[in-house]
Amino acid sequence: HMGVSTPAHNLGFNVAMIEHGFDVRLPDDLRAGEAHKHGLGGTCLNRGCIPSKMLIHPADVVTEIKEASRFNIDVKINAIDIEQLVTRVTASVDKDSGSINPGYTKSPTKQWFSGTAKFIGDKTLQVGDNVISANYIFLAGGAVPQVPPIPGIRDVPFLTSTEALRLRKQPKSMIVIGAGYIAVELGHYFGAMGTEVHMMARSKLLRTMDQESRDEFDRVFSERYKVHTGVTFRNVTFDPKAGFSLEYTEGGEEKTLVTEQLLLCAGVVPATMELNLAATGVELREGGFVKVDECLRTTREGIWAFGDCAGNYLFRHCANFEGEYLLENIIHTLKDTGAPPASYEAIDYTGMPYAVFSNPQVAGVGFTEEECQAKGLAYVKGVNPYRKSAMGDARLSDHGFAKLLIERDTRRILGCHIVGYEASTMVHQVVPLLRLGGRLEDLLYCIYIHPALNEILRNAARKARDALVEAGDDVPLKLRLK
Repeated sequence: HMGVSTPAHNLGFNVAMIEHGFDVRLPDDLRAGEAHKHGLGGTCLNRGCIPSKMLIHPADVVTEIKEASRFNIDVKINAIDIEQLVTRVTASVDKDSGSINPGYTKSPTKQWFSGTAKFIGDKTLQVGDNVISANYIFLAGGAVPQVPPIPGIRDVPFLTSTEALRLRKQPKSMIVIGAGYIAVELGHYFGAMGTEVHMMARSKLLRTMDQESRDEFDRVFSERYKVHTGVTFRNVTFDPKAGFSLEYTEGGEEKTLVTEQLLLCAGVVPATMELNLAATGVELREGGFVKVDECLRTTREGIWAFGDCAGNYLFRHCANFEGEYLLENIIHTLKDTGAPPASYEAIDYTGMPYAVFSNPQVAGVGFTEEECQAKGLAYVKGVNPYRKSAMGDARLSDHGFAKLLIERDTRRILGCHIVGYEASTMVHQVVPLLRLGGRLEDLLYCIYIHPALNEILRNAARKARDALVEAGDDVPLKLRLK
């Protein structure tokens, strides 16, 4: 992780960076870029956040054009050049990734080793013909797409998100197996561009999220794309001419679906199995994640783990946050004292936000309403639809809302969940407040630009205040007047 390796080198440490890269399992005529990528920059730059958003934004533009008639605009799309789009995006991320390499060749004290690392002894790794040892090791191996135990799945040429982001030929039809962030983001990308998409979920879409938010997303998403929920997978086969044939059960009825492509987005697993971590005394926990304590220390002194391989939160912004924490507490202390600290403050994940860059967007921070209930918290909520705001009215919004969860006794902000246009941007108004222990008045005492989209949040805060008043809580006059 360059957020640790480069600053450590700048502080005078000898640094070895090991990166396996990744394979793109597509034939040459369908693949943008090379079959194997060295992958400096990690999952986010090469096969995750960055290329996906560069493809999803055009999908959002297409969606806006398709729905332009409600604004009295008569317009049509003549063509979408998927091959040019994917080739451009791939070239952009590959250029950025390639620009990182020279930084590891200019100095003999900062080296990049390309290949699969395996521990062969205590704090000793083998990478190809090279044997490397170090006093201090940071594990940031990330995660890889998971292949679910569906009969026949390993015998067919399915896509994962890695291949989907570099697929130059748009399929006419596609099965998407999965129901999480990646599934609904890529399902939207392909669906908006014209592929007949079938979303196949064993339970529901985005099932771990706040239920009210999830239900709103599901309602809108299901109007645009074909969503199958409560599915049991029986078998999958592939024929070069006919395509993929998926046998499944839905609503007690046995069915078969045939499509040109099949995309697996069934979660990820940590990339720890090949590391042979037991050889250096590092234990794994359930799911194959590296076992760490509240300070990101592994079970072997002098080895830390962060990011997806530790599995605290599977977000790039979490990995960045954890890297900064280790840089401050470990590497700077090593520089100043020559040894890691015997003890230091535990990492604080308060205010860790999430966002789903599908359409509509979903974002949030803090507890869900279900978590508030499970914890026995006394709370009120304020929910304001997009359409009940000036900017929502300008956009002719027919979906979306902002939802605030407020603790009754303290008026502390417990959570915020938003479904709709620019939700991932809107939620940042609440992120610092929640992290700093902010209260309802911190939202209500702000001066909001009129008629900016954030008035939706203000209105949700007003509704939460009204709920406090209705519940008979002591609400100061100043707060009642806002």
